[in-house]
Amino acid sequence: MPRGDKSSYTDKQKRKAAHIEEGYEHRGVRKAEAERRAWATVNKDSGGGNKSGSGRGVPDTKASAKRGGQAAAKRSAAAKSRSAKKAAATRKRRAG
Repeated sequence: MPRGDKSSYTDKQKRKAAHIEEGYEHRGVRKAEAERRAWATVNKDSGGGNKSGSGRGVPDTKASAKRGGQAAAKRSAAAKSRSAKKAAATRKRRAG
C-alpha cells in the first residue's frame, strides 16, 4: 500500500479527519497542513487504519480529545480572576 493511501481507514475515521481538517482551516491553517494534522490526530487516537472484520479493530484512545481545556485548569485563581476582569473591561469599553 503506497504512502498516503486511505483505503484501510474506516468511514468513521475518514469523517473524523474531515471534521478536524475543517476546524484547522477555519482557524487559518493552509489546506495541506490542515489535512496532515487531521490525519496525524486520527492516527494518534485510533492507531492508524483499522482492518475490517470481527475483533480486528483497535479501540480509540481519544488522547487528543482529552487535552482540551487543561490549560485553564493549570492557571491560578488570581490569574483567572485577572483575565475575567480584563475581559469584562474590554466588553464594557466596546459596548459604550
